[in-house]
Amino acid sequence: MSENWRKAGWAGAAIGVIAAGAAAGVAVERITVGRGMRRKARLALDATGDYGSLRGTAGACYAEDGTELYYEVDEPPEGPKKRARLRRKDPAAPTVVFCHGYCLAQDSWHFQRAALRGLVRSVYWDQRSHGRSARGFAQADGERVTIDQLGRDLKTVIDAAAPEGPLVLVGHSMGGMTIMALAEQFPELIRDRVVGVALVGTSSGHLDQVTYGLPSVGMGAVRRILPPVLKALGSQVELVEKGRRATADLFAGMIKMYSFGAPREVDPGVARFAERLIEATPIDVVAEFYPAFQIHDKSAALQRFADIPVTVIGGDRDMVTPAAHSQAIKDALPAAELVVLESAGHLMMLEYPDTVTALLTELLARTGAVPAATNVGGHGRSTAGSAASTTPSGTAAGN
Repeated sequence: MSENWRKAGWAGAAIGVIAAGAAAGVAVERITVGRGMRRKARLALDATGDYGSLRGTAGACYAEDGTELYYEVDEPPEGPKKRARLRRKDPAAPTVVFCHGYCLAQDSWHFQRAALRGLVRSVYWDQRSHGRSARGFAQADGERVTIDQLGRDLKTVIDAAAPEGPLVLVGHSMGGMTIMALAEQFPELIRDRVVGVALVGTSSGHLDQVTYGLPSVGMGAVRRILPPVLKALGSQVELVEKGRRATADLFAGMIKMYSFGAPREVDPGVARFAERLIEATPIDVVAEFYPAFQIHDKSAALQRFADIPVTVIGGDRDMVTPAAHSQAIKDALPAAELVVLESAGHLMMLEYPDTVTALLTELLARTGAVPAATNVGGHGRSTAGSAASTTPSGTAAGN
């Protein structure tokens, strides 16, 4: 057997572990619940769940390549205190800009959006080729996506939706990388306007070393063959999407495995919501974004945040951006607050919504966006029990 075939064999075995793990969970469901009933359950969850239903004032702007970027703004009510502040010409309260992750959309912030409505001015946007934003023009012409491009997209959204006043930037996964790219390319914006940053389940680099919970043996081969495989799949979109639908149960199992740290405890409606968000991303978009993460390195850009409040949130069961990556950000920013959520996976803002919202609210209080005593709890949890492990000195429990 040649060396290439041997590597491909290890890669296939590693990928097989993923499928086998998801299939095992699906098999248990199939023993107890029939296929027709599972389909009806999914339809029922889609019909009754209000996750992702919150809408704001819609807007659109255009990236440098002409791609239409969709955003929404939630405005706080204009009460007497705001009018008094304007009369005194006090500094405006910050606008909070939320940036979502890979294969998601702005609706992934559903719980945080529900909790913060009426309290702060917030901007939610869909990254290019995701959600309600248009397919990237440059990508349609064959140009690769870069994290730098996403940073420039964010600047375009800020210029359109929040052209003045202080900013708090919140990013999950790819959204956090987008914020880092913004900081690298527009340091004056960070210096002059950004008063707080939250980095949730994200990474400043070295994602090419992540094993996704698989044995390290063979992962090098997986990383080499995955981009061309995804590219090939992206060229057969219709066929692949049919395959996705035909293997819906297995696909749902894999989403649960990589989204949640304790998938059996997650509200089925929330799990289905995550599944809908991810399955809405076309395979060609999945393929064209993936290579950018393997070369992502914004470690130096983190220093742009050294003099402002930063909250870093990780999940100790996150297999996509492991907690060690949150620790690396903390190491680069000693003054930052690091919180690692116990039993939390990659979609921690959906798995432990109250905990993540409370941490964001604490950051907003530090920046003056909300009063220090603001309590935004009670907007629903998708799992039971407390999940936060906070260490002011920056050493995450279990890390």
